[in-house]
Amino acid sequence: MTSDRGSYRVTTPLEEEPGATGDPAAILQGMPRIEGRSLWRISWTRLKRDKVAMAGAVIIGLLILMAVFAPLIVKLLGDPPNEFHQDLIDTKTGTLAPIGTFGGISWDHLMGLEPVNGRDLFSRVVYGSRISLLIAFFATLLSVAIGTTMGVVAGFFGGWVDAVISRLMDIFLAFPLLVFAIALAGVMPDDAFGLKGNTLRIVLLIFIVGFFNWPYIGRIIRGQTLSLREREYVDAARSLGARRPYILFTELLPNLLGPILVYSTLLIPTNILFEAALSFLGVGIRPPTASWGGMLSDAVTFYTMPYFMLWPGLAIFITVLAFNLFGDGLRDALDPKAR
Repeated sequence: MTSDRGSYRVTTPLEEEPGATGDPAAILQGMPRIEGRSLWRISWTRLKRDKVAMAGAVIIGLLILMAVFAPLIVKLLGDPPNEFHQDLIDTKTGTLAPIGTFGGISWDHLMGLEPVNGRDLFSRVVYGSRISLLIAFFATLLSVAIGTTMGVVAGFFGGWVDAVISRLMDIFLAFPLLVFAIALAGVMPDDAFGLKGNTLRIVLLIFIVGFFNWPYIGRIIRGQTLSLREREYVDAARSLGARRPYILFTELLPNLLGPILVYSTLLIPTNILFEAALSFLGVGIRPPTASWGGMLSDAVTFYTMPYFMLWPGLAIFITVLAFNLFGDGLRDALDPKAR
């Protein structure tokens, strides 16, 4: 079909002329193939475009590798973290500072040495990442497991179940966690539950940080569950005779993975800071085991030597910043309307 409009001629794609055809397959021939994409694939595409979030992910990956391969890294680039180098300490002037500029930085000691005993700062920062990441990851896992379970149960069942769990969350949120952690860690013996030493300390810190932080993610999951349980696909599953366990594990939990992942990445840096605070206050990991908070606590005594405080503080800052950047990017990728 053709028509004349002034000096222009408009021709439709299905114009009946020699060689033209009305077959849709012939019209679409040669066009690029259209593929359906899942929500996770779309989110991954958005996340890859966020350069800041990907930079945070790269830093997190490097930190994890550093913690896993700490013995190998220290063997190649440093000395054992608890080895003294008192021959490199200035004892003549009485300052007990490392010999050399910037705290004794050299090719053998990339971040310098500690005052008084001369332990290698680079080795202690590398080994300290093991403690901080280990406690933060497992405490977050414990919080997510408890918070997700309680939040889903409260939001899905409602009624008196929701009321009881919500009041329990309020109690935990009002609990003076830092005071309790200091008191419990301070009175805990060195040998209990078949564990002893820093192994017991690590398990105790994971329990304290993880068990008392679950209401934060629990409230988020409860709110999401209250919204999802009224969706059409949940009503459709009920109308087809689906039981509650099927609806919980098949219809609700897959749609809650996004909020769970996002909040987990934002909870990890909070736990890192909390562990560092406990070690700084002297109720965390006991010396001579290296931890970033413990190194900051030791550095307070030598406040006139800022380099001693710089390296563990910088390690905490970079780690927390990387997790926060990645968490923000992941949130935007999974929920672009939240920008």
